[in-house]
Amino acid sequence: MTAPIVVQIVVDKPLVQGFDYLWDLAKLGSLPQIGHIVEIPFGRSKEVGIVTNVSAHSEYEFDKLKLVEKIAPLPPLDGGLLKLMNFASQYYVHTLGETIMPSIPKMWRKSEDWDKIPKKIQSAEKKRNKEKSPKLVEGYISIDQLNQEQAEALQALMGNPSKTGNNFRAILLHGQTGSGKTAVFLNWLASILKDEAAQVLLLVPEINLTPQLERRVRAYFPEENLAVLHSGVTEKQRGIAWHEAMTGKARIILGTRLAALTSIPNLRAIVVDEEHDPSYKQQEGTRYSARDLAIWRAHDQKIPILLSSATPSLETWIAAKAGRYEYMRLDQRAQGALLPKVHLVNSRDPQNQFSPGDQNSPKTKSLITKTLAHAISKNLEEGKQSLILINRRGYAPVLSCNACAWMSVCTECSSHTVVHKAGALGTKSVLNCHHCGLVKQIPAFCPDCGNADLKTLGQGTQKLEDAIGEMWPNARVLRVDTDSSRKSKGAEILFQEIHDGKVDIVVGTQMIAKGHDYQNIGLVAVLDADSRLYSPDFRAAERLFAQLVQVAGRAGRSGIEGQAGGNIYIETQHPEAAVYQYLLRHDVDGFLSHIAREREEAQLPPYSYQGLIHAEGKTLDKAIQFLSGLKGRLKNKGLHSKELRIYDPVPKAVMRVAGSERAQVVIESESRKLLQEALEAIDEDLRSNSQGRISKTSRIRWLIERDPIAI
Repeated sequence: MTAPIVVQIVVDKPLVQGFDYLWDLAKLGSLPQIGHIVEIPFGRSKEVGIVTNVSAHSEYEFDKLKLVEKIAPLPPLDGGLLKLMNFASQYYVHTLGETIMPSIPKMWRKSEDWDKIPKKIQSAEKKRNKEKSPKLVEGYISIDQLNQEQAEALQALMGNPSKTGNNFRAILLHGQTGSGKTAVFLNWLASILKDEAAQVLLLVPEINLTPQLERRVRAYFPEENLAVLHSGVTEKQRGIAWHEAMTGKARIILGTRLAALTSIPNLRAIVVDEEHDPSYKQQEGTRYSARDLAIWRAHDQKIPILLSSATPSLETWIAAKAGRYEYMRLDQRAQGALLPKVHLVNSRDPQNQFSPGDQNSPKTKSLITKTLAHAISKNLEEGKQSLILINRRGYAPVLSCNACAWMSVCTECSSHTVVHKAGALGTKSVLNCHHCGLVKQIPAFCPDCGNADLKTLGQGTQKLEDAIGEMWPNARVLRVDTDSSRKSKGAEILFQEIHDGKVDIVVGTQMIAKGHDYQNIGLVAVLDADSRLYSPDFRAAERLFAQLVQVAGRAGRSGIEGQAGGNIYIETQHPEAAVYQYLLRHDVDGFLSHIAREREEAQLPPYSYQGLIHAEGKTLDKAIQFLSGLKGRLKNKGLHSKELRIYDPVPKAVMRVAGSERAQVVIESESRKLLQEALEAIDEDLRSNSQGRISKTSRIRWLIERDPIAI
């Protein structure tokens, strides 16, 4: 009699342990392997899980173990990915099942569809084979076309094959906006893909950057199979692309943070584009940083990783300066044009404002200064496009009553509802909460006092679009934000209109600021920049600086040797602030040195490490009480010390979301190891009286977050 085969399986539940099942070789037709995706009976239902261990033993009697019912028509997940997932599970204090299962496309988590999938894959392959390979298109820059700086960076990346083969290298490619970083790393990836078995991973921060980079990648690799993975593709497309990556058919994997957790058996190199971007941090479930996990994966698999940015994150910049990462710079724009000229417009200065008697004075109070209006008019006369950034979508942030001071507050959240004019979210103007999604009709009169004269406060992209249409009636104005891209066929169509020159003035949120290679932008303007600067978040200045450098870099990109690089106008009430003064000089290193000194004095990251315990419940008092109890128990265990600081529980910045009251506790230490041990002890403490992640006594839902980017 052959010994029974016992497999341990994890599922997408907040449960630390795996579960033992018997493997029926005759029924399943093959031996189990770690990484197999399988269907199992679980309680009264069925679940899909991952095999994490194979043995002949179990703590339970064999006749009490249930049988594995089905294997997915897939090879097992590769060993490198499983090691990464185990690390992510431990480091981010999340169960292995919850970490690994959400990274698998839904198509492969529905066991009832497994029999149909091979046909879907076959038809997708036939369709792709019918499509002709594209010829080299615009965007392809060969090695011969690189300027001297780019060529030297590429040479350093390629290095001596005998020395760099199968070795971990972390490289920061720090280049000015428009310096041609993309051309450098795509030519580098081309050299790696000369090995016919090799696969490469290319990460971008946001969906709207993927189509543009996808076209560039296809221009460089017209014959290669490219897997595109992000939340904007259909579940079927994602499922097929993921399958092609894990079977080695796709040699280039391009995607957002989700792609960092893909099974790629022959991975040889990773590129993280715009590595500073906060979008790489997952904000629900396992709150991982895709950039940090990509670095760990490269180190574990002994392969090179390139981090590319015009404004590196402080963590990456310090690592490069300290010699832990290789440091490469591109200080000139690719075609030799000068950097854009920065103009700070003091919006408190009356000289910058329209007076009633001014010629061309707008009928209503202007949302932009006279100085900026004149610059836009001049830019239009020169046949150039203008880009105006305001980081607030909708028509106005608040609706208010002048008579009794009523304001449009969300009934489910501790935030205001935003006015959206007709067409954005429906046929009528509405109030919309950007936190819980609540949509309400705009009241005809004040709900408190009955006053019919309700006013909007502040401005969003829609209001600015209207004002610009009034000031320049002959200009073609385009608004680009999540509302307009949802309403049209998507952001890609809107961006194409800009590239095709069908637009004179673009108004938008940060969607327009990143990565796009616009060719005819002569002027960039940033309105209400100060709203991002004065924030409880200690990273606010770093994020604002990065955004301003990125949006400034959209101007004058097509200019050639010695040509002016366009203009950027920033409206601010505080032109003396360090963030603006360093921007005037395009001094990224100076600014990073400045905030590094501030952070070191305050012992804030990256000079310390942080964890965050989230708690939410029906009342704020209960959430605070729950966290206070936790802090008390940690003190009793001797965890609270000079080396490990546990702060008092406080309400979150947005205290109530979708009817739940939210609070948090910050835990901080100069020792990464000490913080990790504390978070694991907290997890153990909270789980001892919880079902999953809900406290049995107070019904508080809790979550541990490692390395938070927003507190």
